[in-house]
Formats: sequence, C-alpha cells, structure tokens
Amino acid sequence: MAQPNPEPAPVLVNKVFLFVLVAVSLAFGWILWPFFGALFWGVVLAILFAPLHRRLLIKLKGRASLAALATLAVIVLIVLLPLAFLTASLVSEGAGFYARVQSGELDFGRYFDQIMHALPSWFIERLNQFGLGNVAALKLKLSTAISQGASLIATQALNIGQNTFEFIVNFFITIYLVFFLLRDGARLASRINVAIPLDEQDKRELLLKFTTVIRAAVKGNVVVAIAQGGLGGLAFWFLGVNGALLWAVIMAFLSLLPAIGAGLVWLPVALYFLLTGSVWEGLGLIAYGVLVIGMVDNVLRQILVGKDTKMPDYVVLISTLGGMAVFGLNGFVIGPVIAAMFMAVWDICITARGGNR
Repeated sequence: MAQPNPEPAPVLVNKVFLFVLVAVSLAFGWILWPFFGALFWGVVLAILFAPLHRRLLIKLKGRASLAALATLAVIVLIVLLPLAFLTASLVSEGAGFYARVQSGELDFGRYFDQIMHALPSWFIERLNQFGLGNVAALKLKLSTAISQGASLIATQALNIGQNTFEFIVNFFITIYLVFFLLRDGARLASRINVAIPLDEQDKRELLLKFTTVIRAAVKGNVVVAIAQGGLGGLAFWFLGVNGALLWAVIMAFLSLLPAIGAGLVWLPVALYFLLTGSVWEGLGLIAYGVLVIGMVDNVLRQILVGKDTKMPDYVVLISTLGGMAVFGLNGFVIGPVIAAMFMAVWDICITARGGNR
C-alpha cells in the first residue's frame, strides 16, 4: 500500500512563504514607484490632518466618508490651491527672469565688473598671489556659471508649467489616496500593527516616533520655509532686486537646510550692495537677514522640529541633506524620519539587551 506523501517541514513552509511575501511586496513597490511622490505626500497629508478628521468624525456622528470628504476639502483649500497659485506665479516669474537673462538685460558680467572695481587694491594683490588675478578669465568663469545657474533655475520653473499632465495625474492620485487613508486609516493601521512582529510597546513607540517626526518635519520645515522665503522676498522687493518672487521661492527651498539656508541667497546680494557703493542697502539687508530671517530659523525650527523630534541639530541637518540628496525635495521629510526610526530601533535594541533608555 502506497504511503501518503509526508507534509512539508514547517521550517521549509515558513521560508517559502517569507520568500513569496518579500517578492510580491517588492513587485508591488516596483509598480508603485513611478507615483512615489504622489503616494508619499498622500500619506503625509493623511497623517497631518488625521487629528482634524477625528474631530470632524465626532461632530458628524461617525459618518466616516463625510468626515473624510470634509477634511479633504480643507486640505484642498488651505494647502493645494495656494500651492497651485504659487506654482503658476513662479512659472510666470521664471519665464520673465529667463527672458531677461537671454536678452542681456540681466548682465552678470557687468555686475562682476562693478564688484571688481569696488575691491581695494590690497585685495586685488592677494588675488594675484593666489593666481586669481586674471580678471578677464575669472569674470568669464563666474559670469558663465551664474548665468547657467540662473537659466537652470528659470528653466526648471518653466518645466513645471510644461509638465501639466503629470502634475494633474499626481494631484488626483494624492487627493484620492488621502480620502481613503482618512476614511479607512484606523482599520488599515490596525492590520499593519498585527502584521509587525514586535512587542506591543515597541510598536507603539515606533508608530508614535514615525508620526511625530513626520508632523514635526513637515509643519516645522514648511512654516520656516514660508516665513524665510516670504521675508527674504519682501526685502528683495523693497530693495528693487530683479525676480523677487523667484528668489523668495529659492530662499524658501534653501531654508529647508538648517543653519545655512536662505543666507546662501541674501548674503551675496548684501555683499554686492556693499561693494557697489549701496552701503546702507547692504548693511540693512545684512541686519535684516541676521536679526529677522535668521532668527526665524533659530527660533521656529527649534520649537517646531527639534523639540518634537528630540533629535540633535546636527542629526537633523545631516539627515535632511542626505535625504534631499537621495530623494530630492521629498527628502526633507524622509531623511529625518529615517534618522528618527534608526535612533528609535537602536534604542529598543539597547533596552532589550539590558541598557537604559
């Protein structure tokens, strides 16, 4: 009589299932990758506005779909529509700036000549000692680099307007995902919680750290960026600097980098004013940059980011720079989140081995 086939060993079954689980998860991530930015910001917006959704859910007596729709309307009104308006304004400003560069109205070589003529003779001698005395060659290199950089910035602004279809697709993916994450987020989070093979306390701590860092990174960095970009753009507009809105957006973007940020834009402009004889404008811009724009970074970022994430400033800076180098603009959130999760996981590991938190 034939013997029945023996049951597969449990260890083998577990290994095969684990392989299948990893394979299908990677494949699913692969097909979603083209929409990574839209999906990422959908998750971020859902986390940011989850408290508002919970309050609306109570007021609307548990009608989850209606509460999610109301929250989504708030997101569109206070986040997405202003962003679309700013993008349209930036495209217009970028097109005008690019046209002025191409026509020669903005001549960076002339600005360089003004600076060189204003430099004292002893400084020129020091340049000669370091082999930088060839003013013509130096002017050509610097003006070419600045013109290319300015053209690149303006071209990128124009590309935003040209990629309208891609923007619309990502926009609808984002709001579609936000709606369902708000409506079904609690149930989805519960299922994910069951699937994670960790102790309940460790899972709660990691989830709390994850949501806290995302909220702190987005709220803190965005508030600082808007404040510094707006204040810098206002100063440039008051001083008559060409392309004030474009430079305001660039300062807002650079302010995502802690400590250095917007100073990479306003400080060279202030030095240009000083060297070309506009002493009061230069001194005023330096004072304004240090006491107003810089103070926004020092005070608000520490209150909104450092205090909530409980990460040292140097970790925030390095993780933000690294995140943006790897993930682009999304990295200003992803970088600090990865750093925070890294620290939290190692904290759990140390505690499990008998250390103190």
